[in-house]
Amino acid sequence: MASAGSRGDGRRDRGGRERGPARAAGQQRRTAAAPSARRKGADVPRSVAFDVLRAVAASDSYANLVLPPMLRDRGLHGRDAGFTTELAYGTLRLHGRYDAIIEQCAARSADSIDGPVLDLLRLGVHQLLGMRVPAHAAVSETVGLTRERAGTGASQFVNAVLRAVSKAPLETWLERISNAADPDGTDPLARLAVTQSHPAWIVRAMREALVGAGRAADELAALLEADNSAPHVTLVARPGLVTTSELAANPAAAASHLGRWASTALVLDGGDPAALDAVRDGRAGVQDEGSQLVTLALADAPLDGPDERWLDLCAGPGGKAALLGALAAQRGARLVANELLPHRTRLVEHALAALPADAVEAVRTGDGRSLGEDEPGAYDRVLIDAPCTGLGALRRRPESRWRRTPADLAALGDLQRALLTSGLQAVRPGGVVAYVTCSPHLAETQLVVKDVLRASARRGDAIEVIDARETLRTLAPGLELADRPDVQLWPHVHGTDAMHLTLLRRNV
Repeated sequence: MASAGSRGDGRRDRGGRERGPARAAGQQRRTAAAPSARRKGADVPRSVAFDVLRAVAASDSYANLVLPPMLRDRGLHGRDAGFTTELAYGTLRLHGRYDAIIEQCAARSADSIDGPVLDLLRLGVHQLLGMRVPAHAAVSETVGLTRERAGTGASQFVNAVLRAVSKAPLETWLERISNAADPDGTDPLARLAVTQSHPAWIVRAMREALVGAGRAADELAALLEADNSAPHVTLVARPGLVTTSELAANPAAAASHLGRWASTALVLDGGDPAALDAVRDGRAGVQDEGSQLVTLALADAPLDGPDERWLDLCAGPGGKAALLGALAAQRGARLVANELLPHRTRLVEHALAALPADAVEAVRTGDGRSLGEDEPGAYDRVLIDAPCTGLGALRRRPESRWRRTPADLAALGDLQRALLTSGLQAVRPGGVVAYVTCSPHLAETQLVVKDVLRASARRGDAIEVIDARETLRTLAPGLELADRPDVQLWPHVHGTDAMHLTLLRRNV
């Protein structure tokens, strides 16, 4: 990825330093200023990446919401925008690994380093070990940025640490921090946690999720590595509004290919999705292919009786609701989209704006936990995209792994059980419910379903689990699935977010 300090244009001296045309031709005089005083201002892409890290750290912002407006406001496009995005996202994903390396070079804990300075160090280390930036440029540009943002004293510290980091390649550092995390060689999960930059509790949970979903525990390293890979942007062509062929014909999608599994998916190999008019007007949207698959599965799941009224119980921000509504329109069905928070309801309204008016019965603001009691048996198909830890989308939300804690599971589990219970009350006998999470954690998937089924049986409700594999194999021939009636997708196997799907039917 090229940027200031990373261009290979032949203007480098024997020491690897980049030279301007005059100096390359021997026409530039040396300045009398000290090296620390020669630099004039920070590199803009690196400045933006630093500002993103500070916003994430200081105000619990999300990088995917903070970065795009910063890129626009500071006029970054093309390669510079790509460089900035990789620098910010890559640093957020891998800062656990980088903190372990920084601690060895600084001879102090990462927690003892001032927050802005630590973020600057992380940016520098990512350039050195995670990007194709020459070492001299990574160090000098980061030191210059530090001098501007944190002062001369901090810049000297950053310079010393980054020079120490630059003396060894990534492979050597991974071995060193792995040995430091597990000196006795008895804890492979501790090694994976530090080298693959995931909190230890998430590493353990992912291993349990793999085994619980019928996969091998030794896939764990591949799963964690997939979490650290930047995903391509995937578009959904909402049926009846636009096709994947029409999307691909747009010059802004010239670098694209069809999705691997979903008939509605188009993967962008580059470019800005907002440059497509179909995305701007809502005929298409940005949506992970796994998210598309679980929505398509609900629409295609077999049911008994009429198929006229569909419900998205937790509709915000609206991606699944828009795809579901487009499918409903083709079937002559109507969609009710419910969302708890008013500002997310407005996002749902925006997402559904391109749908035929008769396909959307209502967009509501309300508590999904009470909807089943308020409208018992009123719907033929119900989607419950339950709020969750988001551990299945760590590659897209790089800060999430550092924000979530095991304590989140208890509160979310209560909410997930209440929502699934409500959804099962809202569906009519013979109708189908899809319970979906963007998390493979067993406490948010299988255990929630088991608990709700147990409670339903005590009330005398006849609920059965439908084999979701049959529906998905029809939608996506060749999709590798475990020998279970529910479905768990994986980034390292399917190239999607780790979406979970359980299909349930209420019987008479």
